[in-house]
Amino acid sequence: MFGTVKLAACCGGRGRVTERDDNAAFPGYTGHRFPAEIISHAVWLYFRFPLSLRMVEEMLAARGIIVSHESVRQWARKFGQAFANQIRRRPCAGDKWHLDEVAIKIAGKKHWLWRAVDQNGIVLDILVQSRRDKRAAKRLLRKLLKKQRRPPRVLITDKLASYGAAKGEVMPSVEHRKHKGLNNRAENSHQPTRRRERQMKRFKSAGQVQRFLATHDQINNFFHLRRDHVPADQYRAARTQVFQTWSEITGAAALA
Repeated sequence: MFGTVKLAACCGGRGRVTERDDNAAFPGYTGHRFPAEIISHAVWLYFRFPLSLRMVEEMLAARGIIVSHESVRQWARKFGQAFANQIRRRPCAGDKWHLDEVAIKIAGKKHWLWRAVDQNGIVLDILVQSRRDKRAAKRLLRKLLKKQRRPPRVLITDKLASYGAAKGEVMPSVEHRKHKGLNNRAENSHQPTRRRERQMKRFKSAGQVQRFLATHDQINNFFHLRRDHVPADQYRAARTQVFQTWSEITGAAALA
């Protein structure tokens, strides 16, 4: 079921097919009391929408599926990142990177959530750090270069001096534009995180934030379809394609 998977990356509704062998990475459904369709649907609900574990439990109960919120939590922990790893949005990343950082409270202590998105609003990566300085900015840039395997054409940030200092060491030849008004795309991408933070009644640890958002952002990337100036039939066709690919990723048919 999870051998060589042909995956349409569906960037803005346009598929790009790649192949990878995910047998070693996918945990499999063997030993679970519930079928793959229910597990994958529960994981999709939890990461796709700002729902609590108990809300997902209630939505499943409304369809006659009796499962505890603790089971949903364990499924999200076990399968969420495996699904996100197979989505493989990164080959479609744009060449203009928007970087921004936002303060979050974790166990009463201030941390900084650094995020990079491209010009289409696709989240490239996130990094939770306790610092907001040159060292932290360098860590983010190095992680991005390692994942993307190429530098951007343009780097857009606000006027935080740490970005310019880090960029000068990590990617000195890249054009850097510093203006708060140019960086609205990165700032807007923090909004789903804020909604989840409120729903989860604050994050409990830096590791939890990193794990959760690494999965959450990739799954939301996959279902990020632009509706601007797109006829309804084209949008629905693109959405259908995304759901078909999601079924291939999870190895489960859509829940009827």
